[in-house]
Amino acid sequence: MNHSPKPLITADDVRKVAHLARLKVDAETVNKYVDNLTHILEMIAQINEQDTQNIKPMYSSLDMTLTLREDIATTTNQRELLQKLTPYTESGFYLVPQVIE
Repeated sequence: MNHSPKPLITADDVRKVAHLARLKVDAETVNKYVDNLTHILEMIAQINEQDTQNIKPMYSSLDMTLTLREDIATTTNQRELLQKLTPYTESGFYLVPQVIE
């Protein structure tokens, strides 16, 4: 007798999560979610089976060098101009109402 493995996601699982999330899911949609989530978990299982021990971590799949620019200020200090637009300042700081006692 050939037994299939226990499904990763069941219709009951989907209905339970939908209930917890307060989502209304009809019977047809439940089956679609079961299929989609099972497929996703199977793909994750395949990825987890791969030997990545000697793979170098990378931040991008593109083999390129980032071009950097010099760290130079491009605008002038406009504090005085901007603080003229607000009603309350003191010693170069903006004064705001206290919100925490």
